[in-house]
Amino acid sequence: MIPHLRPPALAALLLGCAAAAQSASSSGSEGAGQDSATATKPEPAKAGAAADPDAAASGDALLERLLTERESREELDKLIKEARESGIGEQAILEARFLFHVDRREDAEIAGLLPEFLERNKSFDIGESEIFAVREDWLAVVEYVQAIAALGRGDKAGFKQHITEAFWLSPRQGAAFAPHIDRLRMEEAMARVTVDFSTTLRDFDGNPAPLSAALTGNEAVLLHFWSPWSHECEAAMPDFEALAGQLVRNGVGVVSILGEAGPEVIEDARSLIAGLDSDPAGRWLVDSPRTPLHQLLRIQSVPAMVLVDPAGRVRFNGHPSDPAFWNELQAISPGIERPRLDDQGH
Repeated sequence: MIPHLRPPALAALLLGCAAAAQSASSSGSEGAGQDSATATKPEPAKAGAAADPDAAASGDALLERLLTERESREELDKLIKEARESGIGEQAILEARFLFHVDRREDAEIAGLLPEFLERNKSFDIGESEIFAVREDWLAVVEYVQAIAALGRGDKAGFKQHITEAFWLSPRQGAAFAPHIDRLRMEEAMARVTVDFSTTLRDFDGNPAPLSAALTGNEAVLLHFWSPWSHECEAAMPDFEALAGQLVRNGVGVVSILGEAGPEVIEDARSLIAGLDSDPAGRWLVDSPRTPLHQLLRIQSVPAMVLVDPAGRVRFNGHPSDPAFWNELQAISPGIERPRLDDQGH
């Protein structure tokens, strides 16, 4: 059975670690003297806060928007401009830019921040930080950025060196660093894998369904691993429905594969598919119990997308939100665009 889990976002872990550390420091200092109170992360000074509480509240709101913006680079740039005009420090602005790119999985942009991180590291002041509770957490992220830059250069030894140091400095953030290690290992593993299109799966009624049928007349095949018991798969189904329609119109075959084969999961899968606006494109199959594709392709959570070329080589294996997935699709057909849905999922 495939777990229905996703790794936590680094941004959420960073903010969570900072909050936890501050809470622990505050709890530990209750009833203690002045020395123990110095363990609490200092709050950044805000000029005129005592004289003008409305201005202070406005500055706090702006800072909150800056640190949580994820949708638009244009909006982020606008907030950065406002932040500088209001006196928010460059340390907080750098942290906001970092969080923006991390949650959007934009590794090239993260690597592009490296010169600023290295320069800022020379004069880092924990009192100017908005997300780091202790200096080690900051140093861990500096190492993390260096690891991402090394990964982008294809420097595996450099990546391992810096990501190991990041783990050492801040074990609490380890769950956020792990996906990059998993991705590197996945790429190495997939380089040794060939998908056999002569493989026969089964449809929901138990009828044989050769994988080769999805390849006929197409330039690639997308294997969509999913489960009706995954809340994320269920929520993303309208998005996938729109994507699948695009793919079949642009020369990419689509096969959605259930890792489980029991009658209950198949019935739930039928119900979920029947609730969509239209019959989704592609074939909906059940993995082979004897030679399961999800084991060959190291599928450990769903949803997962595996893009395979006609020779059976894996061009992408990972989560559908990864920008690399969309880059590979657009390399096959520039007409493929990431679906944009309205609030009702249409």
